[in-house]
Amino acid sequence: MNARRLARAFCAFLVVSFAVQAPLIAQVTVDAVDTDGRSPFSSWPAPQGISNDIWALPAVEFGQIIKAPAGPPPTPRHTGLKALVKGVFEDAKHLPSRQNLFWLGVGSGLALAAHPFDDNVQRFMVDNHTAKNIFEAGAVLGQAPTLLGAAAAIYATGRLRDQPKVSHIGMDLIQALALSAGMTQVLKTATRRERPDGSSRNSFPSGHASGTFAFATALERHLGWRFAVPAYAFSSYVAISRLPANRHWLSDAIFGSAVGIIAGRTVTRHGRENFPVQITAVPGGAAIVFVGRSSP
Repeated sequence: MNARRLARAFCAFLVVSFAVQAPLIAQVTVDAVDTDGRSPFSSWPAPQGISNDIWALPAVEFGQIIKAPAGPPPTPRHTGLKALVKGVFEDAKHLPSRQNLFWLGVGSGLALAAHPFDDNVQRFMVDNHTAKNIFEAGAVLGQAPTLLGAAAAIYATGRLRDQPKVSHIGMDLIQALALSAGMTQVLKTATRRERPDGSSRNSFPSGHASGTFAFATALERHLGWRFAVPAYAFSSYVAISRLPANRHWLSDAIFGSAVGIIAGRTVTRHGRENFPVQITAVPGGAAIVFVGRSSP
């Protein structure tokens, strides 16, 4: 492999490293509104074609999208099988949100940035016997039965010992895996991307990456960063392992990680407010307005 190909592969590796560590660094709050909740531009004249009412709407506060963890989700009154199954369907209704829109943008942007490097990175990883040996275990560790078995064991332990907080963690892990698997299969069917080894057309996104990142994100929301750091490290290992196994492209692993984060955050999000959307009349037509809520 010549120096240019090696440099490209290294740059691509940096991209996927940033992608899988994004949850660990996205804890910065940015103030985008005044203290009274108005946009800092609301005192400016409204642009032509936009009514003053729309221009004066509260701005979206980015601190509501990315912020430090607000503590574990409150333990529900019931954590039985009926509540678990019902929760899976309820979670699907709460997918539209500002947080998920943000992570969708991050995942899409990084996957698009990595796409030009897919071929070079794949050749580098597949031809690297050291990488194959290091990441070989990822194929088994990231399988759905492995993750679901671990989640079910946590859930069963909480139920048998009458520890609602433990069973709640297990319940959220199972729901996060179910939601992640559902979104992944829908995307695989819609995109029909061929795998690097040519075995099938269900490469995008990586199910191993989405499942492990859903698992890690749910754990982070319940247990905090002390337990989340090793969980995200494990997820990163599994996501990268799909490359030397010749089962996924680099962009598959990156976007799969974002899908998992979205699933984990949806299941454990406090309040679960849907993305506020309003349709407002403007001169000559209508406008779809995304309304942010200012902090009290």
